[in-house]
Amino acid sequence: MYSLDVNFLKDRPAYQKKPEKKGKVALSLPGGNLTPIYVGVALGLGLPSLLGVGWWLLQGKIVELDGTIAQLDQESKRLDTEIGNLNKIKAETTAIKGETQALVTVFDQIRPWSAMLQDLRDRIPAAVQIESIRQIPPIAVAEGKPPNNPAGGLEITGLARSFNDVNDFLLSLQQSQFLKSSESRIITATLVDAPIKPGAAQSAPGVTIKPPQVVKYTIQSAMNDVPASELIRELEKKGTVGLVARIRSMQQTGVISK
Repeated sequence: MYSLDVNFLKDRPAYQKKPEKKGKVALSLPGGNLTPIYVGVALGLGLPSLLGVGWWLLQGKIVELDGTIAQLDQESKRLDTEIGNLNKIKAETTAIKGETQALVTVFDQIRPWSAMLQDLRDRIPAAVQIESIRQIPPIAVAEGKPPNNPAGGLEITGLARSFNDVNDFLLSLQQSQFLKSSESRIITATLVDAPIKPGAAQSAPGVTIKPPQVVKYTIQSAMNDVPASELIRELEKKGTVGLVARIRSMQQTGVISK
């Protein structure tokens, strides 16, 4: 007959498999080299610290730079003030130099009349007389423009025994260091009766004595515009001691070049 073989041991609680609890996951670490994992962990922990230290150093550098910028701003303001003072002094110096140069220019154009008259006395021929000497003001070339020769000129009128004597006087004037030879010329030269001197003997009654004829002349010449500092020797010859001494003093101080 049939026999039943039943294993009742499997039905006992001890042999029953315990069911796995849900919700728990078993972690398994990979095997092999773990260095990359450690490096990653170290970087993850150390990077925020490094960023914090870097930020702290950056803030300190910013504070230091702000202080340097403030110092540079103060130094810039101080230098701007000094530059302004220097520019002011420079402008004042330039103005003083301009005024001094203007005075020197005027002073260097002085022509002492004593030297001029002495020069004329040395050059006038024996047969020529001078009646008057008049200074001619400078003439402007065009309206609103300064004259070519600010020193002006001279106009000499007088009497001469002949036309040749007038020409000799003109040639002598053209050799003067105080006049421009190219602008010295005879303006008029005409024969006139010689003037009768006061107290001269009168002609007898019924007798008319005709006075001799002489040449009445007018000569004009422009004054030389050469600076007086270049005429020192000529001025010394004519006895202008005071002007020469002042010019030499200015040359020693450098106001007028030698």
